[in-house]
Amino acid sequence: MLDLTHWPAEVSAGLYGILTDIDDTLTTEGAITIDALAALADLQAAGLHVIAITGRPVGWSEPFAHAWPLDAIVAENGAVALQRDGKGGLHKLYQQDAATRATNFTRMQQTATRVLREVPGTRLAEDSSGRETDIAIDHSEFTHLTQQQIAQAVAVMQSEGMTATVSSIHINGWYGGHNKLEGARWIVRELLGRDVDAELERWAYVGDSTNDQLMFQHFPHAVGVANVRRFEKALAHKPRYITEGERGAGFSELARLVLTQRQKA
Repeated sequence: MLDLTHWPAEVSAGLYGILTDIDDTLTTEGAITIDALAALADLQAAGLHVIAITGRPVGWSEPFAHAWPLDAIVAENGAVALQRDGKGGLHKLYQQDAATRATNFTRMQQTATRVLREVPGTRLAEDSSGRETDIAIDHSEFTHLTQQQIAQAVAVMQSEGMTATVSSIHINGWYGGHNKLEGARWIVRELLGRDVDAELERWAYVGDSTNDQLMFQHFPHAVGVANVRRFEKALAHKPRYITEGERGAGFSELARLVLTQRQKA
Protein backbone atom coordinates (compact mmCIF):
# COMPACT_ATOMS: atom_id res chain seq x y z
CA MET A 1 0.00 0.00 0.00
CA LEU A 2 1.40 3.35 -1.06
CA ASP A 3 1.23 6.47 1.04
CA LEU A 4 -1.42 8.85 -0.28
CA THR A 5 1.33 11.30 -1.23
CA HIS A 6 1.89 9.02 -4.26
CA TRP A 7 -1.64 9.71 -5.55
CA PRO A 8 -1.22 11.13 -9.10
CA ALA A 9 -2.54 14.63 -9.76
CA GLU A 10 -3.85 13.52 -13.16
CA VAL A 11 -6.17 11.05 -11.44
CA SER A 12 -7.77 13.85 -9.44
CA ALA A 13 -8.15 15.97 -12.55
CA GLY A 14 -10.05 13.24 -14.40
CA LEU A 15 -12.03 11.89 -11.47
CA TYR A 16 -15.78 11.52 -12.03
CA GLY A 17 -16.73 10.27 -8.59
CA ILE A 18 -15.88 8.53 -5.33
CA LEU A 19 -17.48 5.37 -3.98
CA THR A 20 -17.07 4.88 -0.26
CA ASP A 21 -17.81 2.54 2.60
CA ILE A 22 -19.50 4.10 5.66
CA ASP A 23 -18.58 2.40 8.96
CA ASP A 24 -15.05 3.27 10.08
CA THR A 25 -14.43 4.95 6.71
CA LEU A 26 -16.79 7.94 6.75
CA THR A 27 -17.69 7.50 10.41
CA THR A 28 -15.59 7.59 13.58
CA GLU A 29 -16.83 5.87 16.73
CA GLY A 30 -20.17 5.31 15.03
CA ALA A 31 -20.85 8.89 13.91
CA ILE A 32 -19.81 11.06 11.01
CA THR A 33 -17.36 13.77 12.00
CA ILE A 34 -17.58 17.45 11.08
CA ASP A 35 -14.56 17.18 8.78
CA ALA A 36 -15.92 14.13 6.93
CA LEU A 37 -19.32 15.78 6.45
CA ALA A 38 -17.62 18.93 5.17
CA ALA A 39 -15.52 16.81 2.83
CA LEU A 40 -18.68 15.30 1.30
CA ALA A 41 -20.16 18.76 0.80
CA ASP A 42 -16.95 20.08 -0.76
CA LEU A 43 -16.74 17.14 -3.17
CA GLN A 44 -20.35 17.68 -4.19
CA ALA A 45 -19.76 21.42 -4.67
CA ALA A 46 -16.83 20.58 -6.95
CA GLY A 47 -19.15 18.54 -9.17
CA LEU A 48 -17.95 15.10 -8.08
CA HIS A 49 -20.40 12.27 -7.51
CA VAL A 50 -20.15 10.51 -4.15
CA ILE A 51 -22.01 7.27 -3.48
CA ALA A 52 -21.81 5.34 -0.22
CA ILE A 53 -21.92 1.54 -0.39
CA THR A 54 -22.44 -0.20 2.94
CA GLY A 55 -23.35 -3.45 4.63
CA ARG A 56 -25.65 -1.50 6.93
CA PRO A 57 -29.42 -1.99 6.56
CA VAL A 58 -31.64 0.21 4.46
CA GLY A 59 -33.63 1.29 7.55
CA TRP A 60 -30.47 2.43 9.32
CA SER A 61 -29.34 4.26 6.18
CA GLU A 62 -32.48 6.34 5.64
CA PRO A 63 -31.68 9.32 7.91
CA PHE A 64 -28.20 9.60 6.40
CA ALA A 65 -29.54 9.44 2.85
CA HIS A 66 -31.71 12.42 3.83
CA ALA A 67 -29.02 14.41 5.63
CA TRP A 68 -25.66 13.74 4.00
CA PRO A 69 -24.59 15.35 0.69
CA LEU A 70 -24.49 12.09 -1.32
CA ASP A 71 -25.87 11.00 -4.66
CA ALA A 72 -27.15 7.82 -3.05
CA ILE A 73 -26.54 5.19 -0.40
CA VAL A 74 -26.39 1.57 -1.53
CA ALA A 75 -27.22 -0.53 1.52
CA GLU A 76 -27.12 -4.20 2.50
CA ASN A 77 -24.03 -4.93 0.40
CA GLY A 78 -25.47 -3.84 -2.93
CA ALA A 79 -29.08 -5.05 -2.66
CA VAL A 80 -31.02 -1.82 -2.16
CA ALA A 81 -30.37 1.88 -2.78
CA LEU A 82 -31.73 5.14 -1.40
CA GLN A 83 -31.83 8.41 -3.30
CA ARG A 84 -33.53 11.70 -2.41
CA ASP A 85 -36.60 12.20 -4.62
CA GLY A 86 -36.50 16.02 -4.68
CA LYS A 87 -39.75 16.25 -2.70
CA GLY A 88 -38.34 15.71 0.77
CA GLY A 89 -38.65 11.94 0.54
CA LEU A 90 -36.52 9.01 -0.54
CA HIS A 91 -36.74 6.80 -3.60
CA LYS A 92 -35.91 3.15 -2.87
CA LEU A 93 -34.50 0.85 -5.56
CA TYR A 94 -34.02 -2.92 -5.30
CA GLN A 95 -31.95 -5.41 -7.26
CA GLN A 96 -34.33 -8.30 -6.45
CA ASP A 97 -38.08 -8.41 -7.10
CA ALA A 98 -40.58 -8.51 -4.24
CA ALA A 99 -41.30 -12.24 -4.48
CA THR A 100 -37.62 -13.13 -4.38
CA ARG A 101 -37.05 -10.83 -1.41
CA ALA A 102 -39.93 -12.43 0.51
CA THR A 103 -38.66 -15.96 -0.10
CA ASN A 104 -35.11 -15.05 0.80
CA PHE A 105 -36.20 -13.22 3.95
CA THR A 106 -37.75 -16.39 5.38
CA ARG A 107 -34.66 -18.45 4.55
CA MET A 108 -32.37 -15.83 6.09
CA GLN A 109 -34.23 -15.82 9.39
CA GLN A 110 -33.91 -19.60 9.57
CA THR A 111 -30.18 -19.35 8.96
CA ALA A 112 -29.82 -16.61 11.57
CA THR A 113 -31.54 -18.83 14.12
CA ARG A 114 -29.11 -21.62 13.30
CA VAL A 115 -26.07 -19.33 13.74
CA LEU A 116 -27.30 -18.16 17.14
CA ARG A 117 -27.94 -21.75 18.19
CA GLU A 118 -24.69 -23.28 16.94
CA VAL A 119 -22.13 -20.55 17.61
CA PRO A 120 -22.00 -19.67 21.33
CA GLY A 121 -21.87 -15.96 22.14
CA THR A 122 -23.36 -14.74 18.87
CA ARG A 123 -26.15 -12.19 18.68
CA LEU A 124 -27.91 -10.35 15.91
CA ALA A 125 -26.66 -6.87 15.10
CA GLU A 126 -28.67 -4.19 16.84
CA ASP A 127 -29.65 -2.68 13.49
CA SER A 128 -31.28 -5.96 12.37
CA SER A 129 -34.84 -4.59 12.48
CA GLY A 130 -34.00 -2.33 9.53
CA ARG A 131 -32.70 -5.15 7.32
CA GLU A 132 -34.68 -6.36 4.32
CA THR A 133 -32.29 -8.42 2.22
CA ASP A 134 -29.57 -9.72 4.54
CA ILE A 135 -28.77 -10.75 8.12
CA ALA A 136 -25.99 -9.44 10.33
CA ILE A 137 -24.22 -10.91 13.33
CA ASP A 138 -22.41 -8.44 15.60
CA HIS A 139 -18.73 -9.22 16.10
CA SER A 140 -17.21 -5.87 17.15
CA GLU A 141 -19.85 -3.15 17.51
CA PHE A 142 -21.47 -4.08 20.83
CA THR A 143 -20.22 -7.69 21.16
CA HIS A 144 -16.71 -9.07 20.75
CA LEU A 145 -16.33 -12.40 18.95
CA THR A 146 -13.09 -14.31 18.52
CA GLN A 147 -11.75 -15.07 15.06
CA GLN A 148 -12.85 -18.68 15.60
CA GLN A 149 -16.42 -17.62 16.38
CA ILE A 150 -16.46 -15.35 13.33
CA ALA A 151 -15.21 -18.19 11.13
CA GLN A 152 -17.86 -20.54 12.54
CA ALA A 153 -20.66 -18.06 11.85
CA VAL A 154 -19.40 -17.55 8.29
CA ALA A 155 -19.24 -21.32 7.79
CA VAL A 156 -22.85 -21.79 8.91
CA MET A 157 -24.05 -19.09 6.51
CA GLN A 158 -22.08 -20.56 3.64
CA SER A 159 -23.37 -24.07 4.38
CA GLU A 160 -26.88 -22.68 3.84
CA GLY A 161 -25.88 -21.32 0.44
CA MET A 162 -25.49 -17.72 1.55
CA THR A 163 -22.83 -15.23 0.54
CA ALA A 164 -21.05 -14.17 3.74
CA THR A 165 -18.65 -11.30 4.35
CA VAL A 166 -17.00 -9.77 7.40
CA SER A 167 -16.97 -6.00 7.86
CA SER A 168 -15.25 -4.04 10.61
CA ILE A 169 -18.26 -4.63 12.88
CA HIS A 170 -20.59 -7.29 11.44
CA ILE A 171 -20.78 -10.65 9.72
CA ASN A 172 -23.27 -10.22 6.87
CA GLY A 173 -25.04 -12.98 4.99
CA TRP A 174 -27.48 -12.89 2.06
CA TYR A 175 -28.94 -14.79 -0.88
CA GLY A 176 -28.29 -13.48 -4.37
CA GLY A 177 -25.42 -12.52 -6.64
CA HIS A 178 -25.15 -8.92 -5.46
CA ASN A 179 -22.18 -7.51 -3.58
CA LYS A 180 -20.55 -4.11 -3.19
CA LEU A 181 -19.08 -4.19 -6.69
CA GLU A 182 -22.33 -5.26 -8.35
CA GLY A 183 -24.10 -2.62 -6.29
CA ALA A 184 -21.70 0.03 -7.55
CA ARG A 185 -22.16 -1.02 -11.17
CA TRP A 186 -25.94 -1.10 -10.77
CA ILE A 187 -26.43 2.25 -9.06
CA VAL A 188 -24.05 4.18 -11.32
CA ARG A 189 -25.87 2.76 -14.33
CA GLU A 190 -29.33 3.43 -12.85
CA LEU A 191 -28.70 6.95 -11.58
CA LEU A 192 -26.05 8.31 -13.87
CA GLY A 193 -26.35 6.21 -17.02
CA ARG A 194 -22.66 5.42 -16.85
CA ASP A 195 -20.61 2.23 -17.02
CA VAL A 196 -18.19 1.99 -14.09
CA ASP A 197 -16.09 -0.72 -15.75
CA ALA A 198 -15.66 1.33 -18.90
CA GLU A 199 -14.24 4.25 -16.92
CA LEU A 200 -12.44 2.73 -13.94
CA GLU A 201 -9.76 5.41 -14.15
CA ARG A 202 -12.40 8.00 -13.33
CA TRP A 203 -13.62 6.43 -10.09
CA ALA A 204 -12.02 5.96 -6.68
CA TYR A 205 -13.08 3.65 -3.88
CA VAL A 206 -12.45 4.18 -0.15
CA GLY A 207 -12.80 1.45 2.47
CA ASP A 208 -11.39 -0.06 5.63
CA SER A 209 -11.94 -3.82 6.01
CA THR A 210 -12.10 -7.30 4.51
CA ASN A 211 -15.54 -6.83 2.97
CA ASP A 212 -14.02 -4.03 0.85
CA GLN A 213 -11.39 -6.20 -0.78
CA LEU A 214 -13.46 -6.97 -3.88
CA MET A 215 -13.52 -3.21 -4.45
CA PHE A 216 -9.84 -2.90 -3.58
CA GLN A 217 -9.10 -5.52 -6.23
CA HIS A 218 -11.29 -4.01 -8.92
CA PHE A 219 -10.58 -0.29 -8.66
CA PRO A 220 -7.06 0.86 -9.58
CA HIS A 221 -7.56 3.98 -7.45
CA ALA A 222 -8.63 2.20 -4.26
CA VAL A 223 -7.78 3.85 -0.96
CA GLY A 224 -7.74 2.38 2.52
CA VAL A 225 -8.14 4.67 5.49
CA ALA A 226 -5.31 4.01 7.95
CA ASN A 227 -7.33 1.68 10.19
CA VAL A 228 -7.40 -0.84 7.35
CA ARG A 229 -4.03 -1.98 8.70
CA ARG A 230 -5.77 -3.98 11.43
CA PHE A 231 -7.10 -6.25 8.68
CA GLU A 232 -3.95 -6.20 6.56
CA LYS A 233 -2.99 -9.83 7.17
CA ALA A 234 -6.48 -11.01 6.23
CA LEU A 235 -6.62 -9.02 2.98
CA ALA A 236 -5.95 -11.04 -0.15
CA HIS A 237 -6.42 -7.79 -2.08
CA LYS A 238 -5.18 -4.57 -0.54
CA PRO A 239 -5.96 -0.98 -1.54
CA ARG A 240 -3.32 0.67 -3.70
CA TYR A 241 -3.11 3.71 -1.41
CA ILE A 242 -3.46 4.30 2.32
CA THR A 243 -4.19 7.51 4.19
CA GLU A 244 -2.32 8.80 7.21
CA GLY A 245 -5.53 9.48 9.10
CA GLU A 246 -7.96 6.87 10.34
CA ARG A 247 -11.69 6.65 9.61
CA GLY A 248 -13.38 9.98 8.79
CA ALA A 249 -10.08 11.84 9.06
CA GLY A 250 -8.65 9.55 6.39
CA PHE A 251 -11.59 10.14 4.06
CA SER A 252 -11.24 13.89 4.59
CA GLU A 253 -7.53 13.64 3.82
CA LEU A 254 -8.28 12.07 0.44
CA ALA A 255 -11.00 14.63 -0.33
CA ARG A 256 -8.67 17.56 0.44
CA LEU A 257 -5.95 16.12 -1.77
CA VAL A 258 -8.31 15.49 -4.69
CA LEU A 259 -9.84 18.96 -4.49
CA THR A 260 -6.49 20.72 -4.14
CA GLN A 261 -5.09 18.89 -7.15
CA ARG A 262 -8.19 19.65 -9.24
CA GLN A 263 -7.90 23.35 -8.45
CA LYS A 264 -4.30 23.34 -9.63
CA ALA A 265 -5.04 21.41 -12.84
